Amino acid sequence: MKRSLLLILLACSIINPAAFAGQKQQQASGRATAQSGAAAAAAPQPQTKFVNRQLANGLEMIVVEDHSIPLVTCELAVRNGSFTEPPELNGLSHLFEHMFFKANRASVTGETYLNTIDQLGIIYNGQTQEELVNYYFTTTSPNLPIAMRFMRDAVRYPLFDEGQFAQEREVVIGELDRHESNPFGFLQLEMNDRLFYKYPSRKNPGGNKQTVRGATTEMMRLIQGRYYVPNNSAIVVTGDVNPEAVFQLVQSIFGEWPRREKDPFVEFPLVEHPPLPKSEGAIIKQPVQNIIIELGWQGPSIGKDDASTYAADVFSFILRQPNSRFQRALVDTGLVSAVNLGYYTQRNVGPINIIAQTSPERARAAVRAIYNEVAHFNDRDYYTDEQLETAKALLEADDLFSREKLSDYTHTISFWWASTGIDYFRGYLGNLRRTKRADISRYVTTYIQGKPHVGLALLSEDAAKASQLTTDDLIGEGAK
Repeated sequence: MKRSLLLILLACSIINPAAFAGQKQQQASGRATAQSGAAAAAAPQPQTKFVNRQLANGLEMIVVEDHSIPLVTCELAVRNGSFTEPPELNGLSHLFEHMFFKANRASVTGETYLNTIDQLGIIYNGQTQEELVNYYFTTTSPNLPIAMRFMRDAVRYPLFDEGQFAQEREVVIGELDRHESNPFGFLQLEMNDRLFYKYPSRKNPGGNKQTVRGATTEMMRLIQGRYYVPNNSAIVVTGDVNPEAVFQLVQSIFGEWPRREKDPFVEFPLVEHPPLPKSEGAIIKQPVQNIIIELGWQGPSIGKDDASTYAADVFSFILRQPNSRFQRALVDTGLVSAVNLGYYTQRNVGPINIIAQTSPERARAAVRAIYNEVAHFNDRDYYTDEQLETAKALLEADDLFSREKLSDYTHTISFWWASTGIDYFRGYLGNLRRTKRADISRYVTTYIQGKPHVGLALLSEDAAKASQLTTDDLIGEGAK
């Protein structure tokens, strides 16, 4: 799965089974049931027509041209986020994101565009993920140069005003407090801490309150100097634009941005998450109405096993469909009210998760049934050839549907660029179409079946007593 934090999506959507796999996945499921296998396996859909170029300083430029409406989205993508953060920096990429739209050189020099920027209908925001921090502006086409100049001044010349910094530090702490007040936040944190036990900060983009409280503007300068450099960044522009004109505009505004002499990921290499030495389970007691079961495995990494990332997406899609054996065995029998298997594509170890909602009286039987399904994932009859081809066709169609709103699709492009690289993005649909049973089998064998994993249950005190769930149950040992 791409474009979002898998566990947050599933934990939120599981509350409403009708929306369970996310809006895009739900749309695709509807199409799966509405179309025959022959129709679903129609001729391949066209690839996204984007063009890319690189400045001499290493800044990547990616443009998608669409003149259907006179709007344009301009996005700065930076390979930064929690995967760059040791414990003493955890959460500071997120704090830096909050400071991006604060005072910069332009407010001191009195740049005239600042006098009108609030009147131009410009929508702007940013977000921090594990392997990406992105900032974006959506506006009418004539205002693209203004948005781009603001972005240049924000990324190159931030002031890091101490008063504004103190305010934003409290804003970030407030966000972390709200996250902790959500029971599903405990589930996410526990899974990451156990699945990536040696370097958990590298999978926690929100960070922790202690680190954020101790942050200084000098630390912001450190992050800027390491990662906010042209040879670690991309400008993505989509909408009512001419690619050549965009390239010239980017050259004129960002061409003098000095290249970092040393690649930040050479000077500060990523950690290697060690494999789990053994399976382990945990029960998390929170005031929730139902029981949430989550199983997690360490999955494939981009650049190390790309083939398994395509297989993971196809296999996950097959199992999400209402007519899959997985859904029939678990949902149709009433053991769970909703269940999903997902893979979150990452360069630095993507997690695989099964997450299900059940009741106290069915919890132990549901967990046993889930593990029984996992044991049969590689059976020749677990899915049909028609389901395989339909999944590939509908994944492709789903990608096309996601392009309907270019302002959102811009974030998708940034995600692909940061975590997978532009070549992976360009060839994604073609590689999906080439996925075979043997690829899925190798993925299941390499990363899921018989592999150490984490099993968690989120439930109330009363549900814990009624269900009699044990940690052995949660790692598949209770039924033995």
